[in-house]
Amino acid sequence: MKKFLASLLFSACALTGLAHAGVVDDAVKRGTLRVGMDPTYMPFEMTNKRGEIIGFEVDLLKAMAKSMGVKLELVSTSYDGIIPALLTDKFDMIGSGMTLTQERNLRINFSEPFIVVGQTLLIRKELQGKIKSYKDLNDTQYRITSKIGTTGEMVAKKLIAKAQYHGFDNEQEAVMDVVNGKADAFIYDAPYNVVAVNKAGAGKLVFLEEPFTYEPLAFGLKKGDYDSLNWINNYLHQIKQDGTYDRIHAKWFKKTDWLKEME
Repeated sequence: MKKFLASLLFSACALTGLAHAGVVDDAVKRGTLRVGMDPTYMPFEMTNKRGEIIGFEVDLLKAMAKSMGVKLELVSTSYDGIIPALLTDKFDMIGSGMTLTQERNLRINFSEPFIVVGQTLLIRKELQGKIKSYKDLNDTQYRITSKIGTTGEMVAKKLIAKAQYHGFDNEQEAVMDVVNGKADAFIYDAPYNVVAVNKAGAGKLVFLEEPFTYEPLAFGLKKGDYDSLNWINNYLHQIKQDGTYDRIHAKWFKKTDWLKEME
């Protein structure tokens, strides 16, 4: 009987240990938080002229790692393969401007959103006045583009299905397709487009700034890691109350000093 009770106690302890294990605990033990991202999404994560990955989300993650007492390790990963990379333990979590969608949520867990954005349009200047919303592009005569694997691509194929679609591996190539007159419109998140219209537009683009989708961006983790989700959500609540979030947000969305680092 004593052996049986001891066995039950051991099993309960083992299960308790499993329940409390997670990527945050692993990061603390290892001394490093590994985050997968595709650093091409201005101003969330991007590579500056010195080859450093910088951005709004990067700064949020730096503050997160500091709160854990660990170093931040950024793992560059192509966006269309970022979920499979997480699921095969290439890194601890996704921090790459990822929209929380129901389809993705079937595969991974998400933290609470750290910002909400929406899809907008960059159109050829020649189409100004003719194209007033995404609905006007839903015609076979138009050619539209976005980045492969993003919600921009999903929206293009779902809401603008009649138009010809061609996706690119990165945002810059897709935008330049419109600048060069090979495509009529680029569909992407508002924060990126508000920068791209001036940085890459060369006076040849018009920004239709009214978002036509609702897209909460969040950090992605493997399913079942509820302790880590709890920690990250509490971290997000804390920084939104103590001024950290507002300071980081102002740096990337209200100031333009960082653009000099990209030239």
